[in-house]
Amino acid sequence: MQPIVRTFDELNEIVKKNYTNPDINLIREAYVMAENAHQGAVRLTGHPFVSHPVAVACKLAEMKMHLNVVAAGLLHDVVEDTGITLADVEKQFGSDIANLVDSVTKLKNVRYHGADRYVENMRKMFLAMASDVRVIFIKFADRQHNLQTLYAQPKHKQERIAREVLEIYAPIASRLGMGEMKGELEDLAFAYVLPKEYEHIKSIMDTKLREKGVYMSRNIDLTNKLLQEGGIKDFQVHGRVKRLYSLYKKLKRYNNDVTKIYDLIAVRIIVSDVEECYMVLGMLHQKWRPLPGRIKDYVAQPKPNNYQSLHTTVFSEEGQIVEYQIRTLHMHEVDEYGIAAHWRYKDEGGKTNLRDLHWMEELMRLQKELASKKEFLENLEQMKIDVFKDRIFVLTPKGDVIDLPEGATPVDFAYAIHTEIGNKCTSAKINDKMANLDTVLESGQIVEVVTDKNRKSPNADWLKFVKTRQARIKIKDAARAKTKGWLANVIAGSEEKKRK
Repeated sequence: MQPIVRTFDELNEIVKKNYTNPDINLIREAYVMAENAHQGAVRLTGHPFVSHPVAVACKLAEMKMHLNVVAAGLLHDVVEDTGITLADVEKQFGSDIANLVDSVTKLKNVRYHGADRYVENMRKMFLAMASDVRVIFIKFADRQHNLQTLYAQPKHKQERIAREVLEIYAPIASRLGMGEMKGELEDLAFAYVLPKEYEHIKSIMDTKLREKGVYMSRNIDLTNKLLQEGGIKDFQVHGRVKRLYSLYKKLKRYNNDVTKIYDLIAVRIIVSDVEECYMVLGMLHQKWRPLPGRIKDYVAQPKPNNYQSLHTTVFSEEGQIVEYQIRTLHMHEVDEYGIAAHWRYKDEGGKTNLRDLHWMEELMRLQKELASKKEFLENLEQMKIDVFKDRIFVLTPKGDVIDLPEGATPVDFAYAIHTEIGNKCTSAKINDKMANLDTVLESGQIVEVVTDKNRKSPNADWLKFVKTRQARIKIKDAARAKTKGWLANVIAGSEEKKRK
């Protein structure tokens, strides 16, 4: 596999191209710190370690993220892997970039175990700890480049990392409406999780591209001519090839019958406004006969993740079936970048988990509120994902995630693991430091409970500070059992005295 190596010069060019009057010195200083910090370190690919943060920064710059985010991308590994401290980052680059670096660093404490019961909590953990939405974009870019260079990892790590992407990262990208990122992550991971299936699907796609490539090019030329003659002034027409993992899932639904899939290669038309979307739809139907039941209006009725487009499938030249997607540039950017698009589709499929609707609706509400403001780009930079503000997510020493209410203590944590752990806990360590049992926990902390196997019951005074219903019930149950036992002993003693 051809290694993907990006340089600072390349990053510099992307920044100059995508930004107006960019602060090049900021990016250069962040690169110098990263280069010095990682001096001598080499990745398993054989390339200097700094090539990884540069690749991450390039992706963020291509997405036109704020330059603070690009700088944080360059610095995202320095605190954990080198002698640079968070204070050093803050002193040179300010609190905003330092906070971004800190948040990305904390996310590395989460470990993947492959057990179903952890997956949803880990997704929540990702979002809850990434209280600033920009952290998610950095983590996506980081994981994308790791996948691109995954060939250098041992086989068991390849599968673990790739499966983590399919089960955690790609669904989050989907929920945020980031179709392009979701597709890239899925295809890169697909090759390692299901290599035989990947090769099979790739073979199908390669064959179809050879069969239809010339025809589709001719069809795009005809479409360009049609729009020009129809008076559409500002438009783009290009082909869109279906993602491999998306095709794999769709084929499974159609019993592997590729003839039933019409959108292997689609034509995408981007126009200036909504009115032109409908004008173009009419032009296509006047020239070519549409397939019955294949016209979908997602402009008037957007998908739940805000996806908008007009879809139609027509019998084109020589009777070939072609799918068209018609949208405005804004709709296109929403499809590509989801929540990240406004400053500057595809559903996950299946049934939506009702527990997820609240935060998805909250995200959409925030987007719509911000969309009405002139300084939308600036506002989105500060947007917080606060839909988990009443929850915290802390870790066991093994990296398992425990979901607790805000204000929870080590005792709540202990009972969330197991009743006996709670009943017998005597003290706790938070991030390897001893702490009182009434200490209020924070997201991202690693908590270890110290127990005494000889302890018979919990302390009733814990009821004064525990937050979870489970802890309160267990403590009260133990207190009742203790009282019951004491009364039983008293009664038994009285009976014994009477007999004497």
